[in-house]
Amino acid sequence: MSVIINEPVCVLLAEQEVSHLRRCADQILAFLGCPEAELSLSLVTDSAIAALNKEHREISSPTDVLSYSLLEGDHSEFRGGLLGDVVISVETAETRACKRGESIELELLRLLIHGILHLFGYDHQEDEDARKMVLMEKKLFLKVLSCD
Repeated sequence: MSVIINEPVCVLLAEQEVSHLRRCADQILAFLGCPEAELSLSLVTDSAIAALNKEHREISSPTDVLSYSLLEGDHSEFRGGLLGDVVISVETAETRACKRGESIELELLRLLIHGILHLFGYDHQEDEDARKMVLMEKKLFLKVLSCD
């Protein structure tokens, strides 16, 4: 398995936090039955994710996480083991963690799980789909925490 972390804002995170996030991604992919899959994870600023959000969703504000799946769409048969890209705003994660009184590591884990599930086709547009996604998020969150 390969989790590639693009590190433009990793200066905001300690190296141990980045390493922990990589291990968590490996565990999540293994739990989802794809231990050999590849994933790109970008940890970015609010301004960087806002630009992506504007370009791809026509929303002019930052968001917490964006996912770009390679499992569907044009040329998906050529993707090999690549699942896609997950982009997380570290600034938004930090803000939410502070509001919840939790560590940034837990919030980054939540966002990582959410983003990866989007790669696998989970969605939350309809109520039933949202329930399924929330249940899977909780399940994966507890599994990862039990491995730490």
